[in-house]
Amino acid sequence: MNTKKRLNIKVIGMGLILGMFFLLFPGDSGAENTQKTDHGIYAELLAIYVQNGVVDYAGFKKDEKKLDRYLKLFESTDVHKLSRDDQMAFYVNAYNAWTIKLILSGYPGVESIKDLGGFFSGPWKKKFVNLNGKVVTLDHVEHDILRPTFKDPRVHFAVNCASKSCPPLIAEPYDGSRLDEQLDRSTREFINDPKNNYLAGDKLYVSSIFKWFSEDFNDNVIGFFIKYADEPLRKQLQARQGLIKVKYLDYDWSLNGR
Repeated sequence: MNTKKRLNIKVIGMGLILGMFFLLFPGDSGAENTQKTDHGIYAELLAIYVQNGVVDYAGFKKDEKKLDRYLKLFESTDVHKLSRDDQMAFYVNAYNAWTIKLILSGYPGVESIKDLGGFFSGPWKKKFVNLNGKVVTLDHVEHDILRPTFKDPRVHFAVNCASKSCPPLIAEPYDGSRLDEQLDRSTREFINDPKNNYLAGDKLYVSSIFKWFSEDFNDNVIGFFIKYADEPLRKQLQARQGLIKVKYLDYDWSLNGR
């Protein structure tokens, strides 16, 4: 066999191998990451039933069938065909929408999301989230997907646990095309709200979120605050970094509803 024929066979062989690779792993092709998830139904519901972080669960209850139609999307969407930012938005929206569904399962009469857990476990370990063809828990979405995959501490100010001390649910879905801006806004609004965090003398009182997930903030709460705090808090923290001690506030688990 001459050199030219051997070269042609190698080229054909490589083409077949590459073809098989993209058939088996379609999500690895940049050209495939063009699918978008339609969050339109969710956007309509949030615009009507969420105001300044307060959730109208009675209204959601009336429109529960509409919410159910939206939740169906999480069962059928091929998340591997989404861009990285759209994937993160997909999972944050899934966490928040399924949390609303969980509250509705006991509403009215629910005073805290903690009322809806199992006998031996909390609500976050309850398998009821239909996602990617599996039934999983809220803990799975947050701790097995969102935190380890995206490694973005701002996620803690985007996912909502339906409680008053939780970073508020925003009145719009998260969207991959403007995810960075949305995460920044949610983080800054929570950080700079004195109901959630405040400086008193040489003590910085902060949400317990910073204690529970300290590793996500590189064990440097003050450094994180300096990055996202508005003036004059940022300058005060910068000037007294070595003197300030962090104190953690009690968490109010009562329902974030009307």
